[in-house]
Amino acid sequence: MLLRQLEYLVTLARVRHFARAAQECYVSQPALSEAVRKLEEELDVPLVRRGRKFEGLTPEGEHIVVWAQRILADRDAMTEEVRALRGGLNGRLRIGSVPTASTAVSLLTEPFCTENPLATVQVHADLQAEEIIEKLKSYELDAAVTYFSASAARRFRFIALYRERYVLLTQAPPDIGQPAEASWAEAARQPLCLLHPMMQGRRVLDTVFEEVGTPARPRVETDSIASLFAHVRTGRWASVVPHAWLHVFGVPAGMRALPLVDPVRTERIGLLLPRREPISVTGQALAEIAGRVDVAGTLEVVPGRG
Repeated sequence: MLLRQLEYLVTLARVRHFARAAQECYVSQPALSEAVRKLEEELDVPLVRRGRKFEGLTPEGEHIVVWAQRILADRDAMTEEVRALRGGLNGRLRIGSVPTASTAVSLLTEPFCTENPLATVQVHADLQAEEIIEKLKSYELDAAVTYFSASAARRFRFIALYRERYVLLTQAPPDIGQPAEASWAEAARQPLCLLHPMMQGRRVLDTVFEEVGTPARPRVETDSIASLFAHVRTGRWASVVPHAWLHVFGVPAGMRALPLVDPVRTERIGLLLPRREPISVTGQALAEIAGRVDVAGTLEVVPGRG
């Protein structure tokens, strides 16, 4: 069994097309097909359902792909460690996040790059929570910043970073007297622009609105936190946004951000890393940074406020 056979199988499983898989692996399609066929012969099980085109993996193939991903990830981790021993960490860190938590990623990648000047970082900041789990399982990500869940914590290492809480973002009224906070029921009565319903950040909000008996019915839905701010800027909409994003945008002129109460709801956000021994040098470096950087304290700082 050759590692390149496993690479071909993993690529084929990901792109689901023989010609595109061969192109990504820089080989001819017949060469890739023959390598996969020889792997099937060696393992004595069919891995691919073949027809006039790629029709998917067999149940055995789905299982073998998981092993192949793990073996290739261990190969890459070993190579990174050898390079680090020779001249410092110089691999690529692939980190993902749910959109609501992506502001925290820069607080980890900045010290990571400072301490490892030869390393590079690839950030995927628009993933859904379910996508993150799948990409960590398939070793397409080295780490991710996302919501805490008991099921994920059983399968991955979770390092707490901060607690997400929420503010009602609206246009500031012209009068001087303004409330210091708002209730979720009051927020539900606003003309709302919120995140898409399939996003974890939106599901958290919907749960709270349901609990207080005032389901939110937004007229506009988006997959971008920046888009929420932009819609509020028009003066027609209000939104519920994570407080952490005020650290990035501040409270824009002409707007106000009211902490949401009744109830005060927070969600745990942290760094997920694969449970593997030995841990990759990239993962270990990031875990050490996450353990000492005060992400929660930094996100409390809002530009323009004391």
